[in-house]
Amino acid sequence: MSDDDARRSRLQQLKLRALVRDHLGDDTVGEAEEFAPGAALVHGDVAWVLLVDRPSERLGAALAWALRRGAASVGVIAEAGTGVLARRAAEFDQPISVWHADGRALLPGVAEPLVTPADPPPHHDEFRDLIVAGGADPVAEHGVLVGEVRGLEVCRVVDDPHLDTTRLEVGVGAHDREAFQMLHGDVPAVDSLARIVDTVREHRRVGAPQHPLNRLAAERFVRWRLIDEPSLVDMVTVIVAPPPVPRVNLKDPVPCTAIGIDAAGRRSVIVCTSGVDLDVIPYAADARLAAEAAEPGVGEGSPLVVVSPARDRFAITEELAARLARPAELRSVD
Repeated sequence: MSDDDARRSRLQQLKLRALVRDHLGDDTVGEAEEFAPGAALVHGDVAWVLLVDRPSERLGAALAWALRRGAASVGVIAEAGTGVLARRAAEFDQPISVWHADGRALLPGVAEPLVTPADPPPHHDEFRDLIVAGGADPVAEHGVLVGEVRGLEVCRVVDDPHLDTTRLEVGVGAHDREAFQMLHGDVPAVDSLARIVDTVREHRRVGAPQHPLNRLAAERFVRWRLIDEPSLVDMVTVIVAPPPVPRVNLKDPVPCTAIGIDAAGRRSVIVCTSGVDLDVIPYAADARLAAEAAEPGVGEGSPLVVVSPARDRFAITEELAARLARPAELRSVD
């Protein structure tokens, strides 16, 4: 840890202790310890955790820390994202309080309503046939239409406000799309897309050697496998479902959502993940809420299903799933 990081960590520990001490009016609150990025302490049987840096995605890490210390309840403190944290915390049967830090005061976090996913603009939908012709799968999430190859985004429909036009940009990520546009702007989109699709498909397969094209969006490759072979999770059909919150970028791994339909016609919410993801269970609980809001009756008679590669099945994930108020089932794929 650099000197600056150590200094920042120490300040966060002092901040947490002061917030909890003032909130409880109890000078016996002990020293906090590092919880990168943030701080944590136990006072009595309560674990207090200060979340810094994308706090809405770190409820699982806070709960895992509390579980390892044997705390009976958890107090989560953040300066942003408390609406999402409060919504997800309510899905657990373990007592979790969420607090918004306003200066030196702690205000109760209020659950934020789910965002209703927007459909892509009608003029974006006109590019679906072009995406399919290039060999990619059209996927719409929160108003954005992209083309994916085995879970990896390889093109996106974008509006150009300067030229007042809409086009299909080819490439993996914003920088790749921009570079491709500069180098191959005169190449027909369907031809350039087809070449990228062939390259990506070769690397995104079970047993393929490690490569940047299969390390990105690994959780979405898991979802593609279930769509391609739904029997892996005892389903007849698996379809893409929108996430509870919009995805920020391609680089950061984020779980993804699907709906599975079994032989009896029951519709289950499926969340796919890959790697070490302490927040997958809070995220999955949120995804279930979003799916239920979008389609009343989904999930009735069947548990929430969380799927990961077998190598990424961790005991802490099972412990967190066991603390949900409603059941979740963990499944693995080889």
